[in-house]
Amino acid sequence: MTNPLHFDLQSLRVFLLAAELGSLTRAAERAHLTLSAVSKRICDLEKTIDCPLFIRQPRGLELTPAGQELLEHTRTILDNVNRMAADIGEFATGVRGHLRLWANTSAVLQFLPHDLAAFLAERPQLRISLEERLSEEIVAALDSGRIDVGVFADNVPAPTLDVRPYRQSRLVLLVPVGHPLAKFGRVAFVDTLAYDYISLAHGTSLLRLLIDSAVTAQRILRLRMQVGSFDAISRMVEAGLGIGVVPEAVVGGERLADGLRAIPLTDDWASRTLWVGVKSEAALPPEARELWQFLLREGAEG
Repeated sequence: MTNPLHFDLQSLRVFLLAAELGSLTRAAERAHLTLSAVSKRICDLEKTIDCPLFIRQPRGLELTPAGQELLEHTRTILDNVNRMAADIGEFATGVRGHLRLWANTSAVLQFLPHDLAAFLAERPQLRISLEERLSEEIVAALDSGRIDVGVFADNVPAPTLDVRPYRQSRLVLLVPVGHPLAKFGRVAFVDTLAYDYISLAHGTSLLRLLIDSAVTAQRILRLRMQVGSFDAISRMVEAGLGIGVVPEAVVGGERLADGLRAIPLTDDWASRTLWVGVKSEAALPPEARELWQFLLREGAEG
């Protein structure tokens, strides 16, 4: 049985270089080691797992199934080690707290830039690791304790969490100028379902909301294209590839392109709540409690 204590980081780094470059010689050059030193480290790894990692081909190295499996784990291990070194190293430069915050796309684009700038302006000794994630992922991460605070959509159940309203996000229909719907001042979602849609990817709370609403109306959401951001939706709609639903703040005011129209939706669900949640307010570290309470105040005032 493989002993995990027999792995060392330097050998894993050398293996990663050899796998990505497809050559022990180039790996040695990149690692500033001799070819014999690199060969020995690869050989030691193969002895540790009792399997060959590479097949030597005339044009370079090819990973074996064991090598492919080790490559995936190695990337994760080295990424985590780099994060650990960065996080710990910050304490030497005066950082006195590190908060983990995940938020969905709507919150990241609309509200958090201003709120976090105001929060950190008074607390320069803190660091916030912000990641943009799907609402379901955020709820799961809060529940498991992997993050301190999360901001997510209200249509994702979170029965085990302490959640409060953060902000209201108004959804609008985005259509190109000249589209048959562009002449309306307001429109019901059901009246848009005859047209092709541009949407965010599967798994997002907004797409789930649109699909559920279409099902409730006993209709089908005609997804023509799925993209990774609201900006991409806007560009595709402007190009005439379909219509889309986005938060009003994303395309409001001067950000609305000349070739687009944003039409309010009459449906009740078009005004949705973004929640800010924690596993347990009582169990929060002091710095995380500060952020939680700050976001609640900003939400109440906003």
